[in-house]
Amino acid sequence: MIVVHHLENSRSQRILWLLEELGLPYEVRRYARNVKTMLAPEALRAVHPLGKAPVIEDGARIVAETGAIVEYLVEKAGDRLGPPANREAVLRYRYFLHYAEGSMMPPLFGLLVVNRLGLLGRPARKPIQAMLDRHLDWLESELSGRDWFACDQFTAADVMMSFPLEVSRTRGGLGESRPNLIDWLERIHARPAYGEALAKGGPYAYA
Repeated sequence: MIVVHHLENSRSQRILWLLEELGLPYEVRRYARNVKTMLAPEALRAVHPLGKAPVIEDGARIVAETGAIVEYLVEKAGDRLGPPANREAVLRYRYFLHYAEGSMMPPLFGLLVVNRLGLLGRPARKPIQAMLDRHLDWLESELSGRDWFACDQFTAADVMMSFPLEVSRTRGGLGESRPNLIDWLERIHARPAYGEALAKGGPYAYA
């Protein structure tokens, strides 16, 4: 049985969703954020030294880092929702699997920090938002010619892209001016597996 160490309102919601899509059995161990700092609790350090979520246990094996967990689970499920057959789609799949955290999350995290700084953070807000807008405009154009990020079929790359786009919808300026992205969000939220993952994961502010 796979054990998912799941932090509320976090990236780890994607792992629950992927497990539901793949039909792999799992158990959720929930962790609440510190109400003052919004940081993960110290209890997560007992699972992995960095004290971050998600982390999964599969027997004696511990796997951390969202992208690495996604690749591990896709492989475990016999490559279901994994790389498409077409070479160009394979490259897009691989790209978006890494882009979600490597390129898109930094400006979103930057916005979170400057917003918490109040007046002190105001000078940095405009350039960081401009950086994020470039990402959103490009992603909108990527979905103008196909339904999903890697190809015309849903893959694990879409699971990886969910968190940064959900956060963008909440606090990054993603709105109706980018209809392809809004339609994509509505379609992932309508998937039965997504709803099952929400029910098992507990609080999640971005759905």
